[in-house]
Amino acid sequence: MDTIFSLDEIETTAACFLSVIKGRRVVAFHGSMGAGKTTFIHALCNLLLVKDAVGSPTFSIINEYKTATSEIIYHIDLYRLKDEEEAVSAGVEDALYSRNICLVEWPEKIPHLFPADTLHCYLETVSNNERKLRINL
Repeated sequence: MDTIFSLDEIETTAACFLSVIKGRRVVAFHGSMGAGKTTFIHALCNLLLVKDAVGSPTFSIINEYKTATSEIIYHIDLYRLKDEEEAVSAGVEDALYSRNICLVEWPEKIPHLFPADTLHCYLETVSNNERKLRINL
């Protein structure tokens, strides 16, 4: 799936994304700073009926959200981590293998810790108001 969307269309794009990734539990979001990873994850969490406030886990590394149906979603931001050992110490590996949905930013920091069936997505800036989303299925 390759699509270009405006920020006004993010909810529609996120809904399409959820229908395409059916059943995948770990999704790795690649993209440069400012590409819209956190914004896209926020839109996904809205559609997944997350009850909690959704924010960037840059400093906490892992945010745990609950949905209206009590499902747990982990939002993981690996930007500040130095290596895979630090990720394991922070509980990232436990979250990735928990069978809960994990939405991960900066996955290139820990390439060897991801489950084999991780879905890798790529976000890039096209213009001030447009992003490109590519999914490798």
